[in-house]
Amino acid sequence: MTPPRLPVLGIIGAIGAGKTTAAQTFARRGGVAVDCDRLGHIALAQPEVLAKLVDRWGTGIVQSDGSPDRRAIGAIVFAAAAERRFLESVAFPAIGALARIEIAKVTGDPAVRFVILDAAVLLEAGWGDACDRIVYVDAPRELRLARVLARSGWTEAEMDRREAAQWSPEKRIARAHAVIANDGAPSDLQAAVDRLLKDWGWIDEKECNDG
Repeated sequence: MTPPRLPVLGIIGAIGAGKTTAAQTFARRGGVAVDCDRLGHIALAQPEVLAKLVDRWGTGIVQSDGSPDRRAIGAIVFAAAAERRFLESVAFPAIGALARIEIAKVTGDPAVRFVILDAAVLLEAGWGDACDRIVYVDAPRELRLARVLARSGWTEAEMDRREAAQWSPEKRIARAHAVIANDGAPSDLQAAVDRLLKDWGWIDEKECNDG
């Protein structure tokens, strides 16, 4: 018998808003998070994907150990929209295939109640229609900038450049079923997550109070 399809929750949001933290918070209520950024790293290293990138950009995007130089690739694609679109045309299908494998691994597991797609470019990649719910995670700009500076060493200009390559917040929020703020204590985020899951009927009142 074919296992029932698991509900899929898409997590999107502003850079530095804490999408992965939100995904982990949802996962505490019976979900399994699929980190599409991690899958993106794997996809770029696939021989067939890397070969297409080298054909277009040369061997300068490959490190001495044969792995893709993500910094070099980033410098290319964030400087020219056409190059970014080329990368997306190659990488998005590969990431999507890896995500489907991750989902298949947990389908049928009675402990898993839903799947969380943590994907910054979920809408841009065309994966929104695969989601039963989409949540936009937000936080004040100053806090987001502080987070990306601590995490990646990005300047404000770098964050702006990368945000410009994504859909506008207004466009993404319009596609979301809910918006949650991640600018307080972890308990505040958990409470916001629990309210959504309860409203959707994905958990019950007792589970909201389990801590």
